[in-house]
Amino acid sequence: MRAMVAMYCRRHHGGRDLCADCSELADYADRKLDRCPYGGEKPACTHCPIHCYRPEQRARMREVMRFAGPRMIWRHPYLAIRHLLDERKGAPEPARKSGSGGD
Repeated sequence: MRAMVAMYCRRHHGGRDLCADCSELADYADRKLDRCPYGGEKPACTHCPIHCYRPEQRARMREVMRFAGPRMIWRHPYLAIRHLLDERKGAPEPARKSGSGGD
């Protein structure tokens, strides 16, 4: 996600580092990924039944992905191929958090 945001920011906002808005969006995405109930088995966002982004951030991220997605194969081929493979798999059952109750 950060690679896509960095590509978008570099082209639209100039500079080598992320601007404040793009940095905030990337941090937001990182927090959401860290809290994802799917964990490491998270499906691609288009196939995910859980929409965890707020509407404003979802619209911003969609704009970033529309710009950076087609360019990822040239800038970050490994990440692009991995994402394409992730899109092919469906959403697994969310990992359940273990409760403190005993048997």
